[in-house]
Amino acid sequence: MKSLEFVKEKIKTDTALNKIKDALSNSKAFLVGGFIRDLFLGVKSFDRDIVVLKDARKIAQNIAKSLEGTFIELDIENEIYRVVLKDKKTYFDISTALENDILKDVKRRDFTLNSIMYDFQNNDFYDPSNGIASLRAEILKCADIKNLEDDPLRMLRAFRFAAAYNFKIDKSIFDFIKDNNRLIRNIAPERINQELVKLFGGEFCAQSLILADEAGLLREIFPFVEEIKKIPPNSHHHLDLFRHSIETMRTIRLNNPILKLAAFCHDIGKPKTHTIEPNGRHRFIGHDEVGSKLIVPILEGLKFSKKQIEYVSLMIKNHIYPSALMSAQNVQDKAKIRFIKKLDPYVEDIIELARADRLCARGIAVDDEMVRKNLENLDELLNFYKKIKPKMESLPKLLGGKEIMELLRIKPSPILGKIIEALNEAQLEGMIKTKEEAKNFIVAWFKENYEEM
Repeated sequence: MKSLEFVKEKIKTDTALNKIKDALSNSKAFLVGGFIRDLFLGVKSFDRDIVVLKDARKIAQNIAKSLEGTFIELDIENEIYRVVLKDKKTYFDISTALENDILKDVKRRDFTLNSIMYDFQNNDFYDPSNGIASLRAEILKCADIKNLEDDPLRMLRAFRFAAAYNFKIDKSIFDFIKDNNRLIRNIAPERINQELVKLFGGEFCAQSLILADEAGLLREIFPFVEEIKKIPPNSHHHLDLFRHSIETMRTIRLNNPILKLAAFCHDIGKPKTHTIEPNGRHRFIGHDEVGSKLIVPILEGLKFSKKQIEYVSLMIKNHIYPSALMSAQNVQDKAKIRFIKKLDPYVEDIIELARADRLCARGIAVDDEMVRKNLENLDELLNFYKKIKPKMESLPKLLGGKEIMELLRIKPSPILGKIIEALNEAQLEGMIKTKEEAKNFIVAWFKENYEEM
C-alpha cells in the first residue's frame, strides 16, 4: 500500500484535478471514492468523484464549459452530475453531500475504504470511518451495515472487491449477506451485470465466487449453481461439477472476463444430460449443445449484450471440439482449417477453454500421459492457427461466385457456398495458386460431389 505522502502528492499533481481547481475554488469540495482508494493501492483510475456542499449542478456545468467536456445529468433528485472530457476516459462525477452534511455523506458510502475524502481547501484527508486503516488491513467494512440494505447491490460489490484485490470481508457484512441474499432480486439486472463483469475480471475471482456461494448470493444470480452441485466426482472428474467449474474458470490465462464467465458456465448442460451406465460410468452426452441453449435466457435476464451471449453460447457449444478434433489419428490440415473457419476470431479463446477444462478434470480414469498428450495436441492446434491465420487474411480471390456459376452453369444455391468453401480450403493447403488451377479444381470437385449434393 502506498504512503499518505505519496497519495497526497499524486492528488496535488494530478493533471485532470488541476484543470478544475478554479471551478472549485469558491466551494467546500472533497475528492472521494475509488480514485483515492486506487492511488493507495497503486492502481490507475480515471473516475474522479467530487463532493460539494452546494451548487453541484452549476459547478459541473462550469467544468464542462471550461474544459469543453460533456455535461450529463446522472441523478437530478440527488444532485449527481457527470462531466466527460474529450479523451472519453477521464470524467468527473460532481455531487452534493447528503443533506449538505459531509460527515453523513461519508457514513452512507458502501465501504469504509471508499469513504476516504481529500479536502481540497485543507490539502489533507478527511477519514472519520477509518477507511485508510481498512485498506491497510485489506478488509471490507461498512460504516453502517444499513448501507447494504439501502442498496443491496453492495452485497455483490463486496465480492467484486474481494475478486479484484483479495480483500477479506468483515464478518458483519458476510453475515448480513447470508441472512439477506434474496434482496439482490430487487436490483435492476443492468446494475448486477456491471458488477459481474468486474467480478469475473478480478484476479481472485475463483475465491470470491466460492465466498459468494457460501453466503448464498451466487445461487440468487445463477440458479444453475444448485443443479451443478448435484453432479458428484466421477472417473473423469476429481471434483464435483461446481468445483470443477470454478477451477476451470480459475485456470483461464487470458484476461477476458466474458471467457472466464463462459468457463464457469461451460458444463451447465450436464445435469440435464446426466446418465450412469451399468458399469458405473457417468455420461453427459450432448451436454455441450444443451448448455449452449440453457445459458441464453440466463444471460438475457442479466442484460448481457447479444454479442456477449452469442460468444458465451459459442464457447459452451464448442468447448469439447478442439480436444475431440486433435484426438483423431493423423488429423488432416483440412479438418483443422474447418475448425478455424468455424470459430475464428475466437480460436485462441476456445483452445484456452479446452486446455483449462482438461487440466481441471483429473479423475482416476485420467492418467498423466493422457493429460500430457491432450495439452500437446492443443498446443499443436494453436500453433497451426497462428501459422495459417496470416494466409487466411491474405488469401487472394481467384474466382468470384458469378464466375463459378457461369463455369458450372448453376444457379445461386447452397451448393455454391460449399464450392467456395472447398476452393478456399484447397488454397490454404497450397494446392491451388492460379486462376486456371482454381477452375480445374472446382470442375473436378463439382463432378465428384454433385451427386451427393
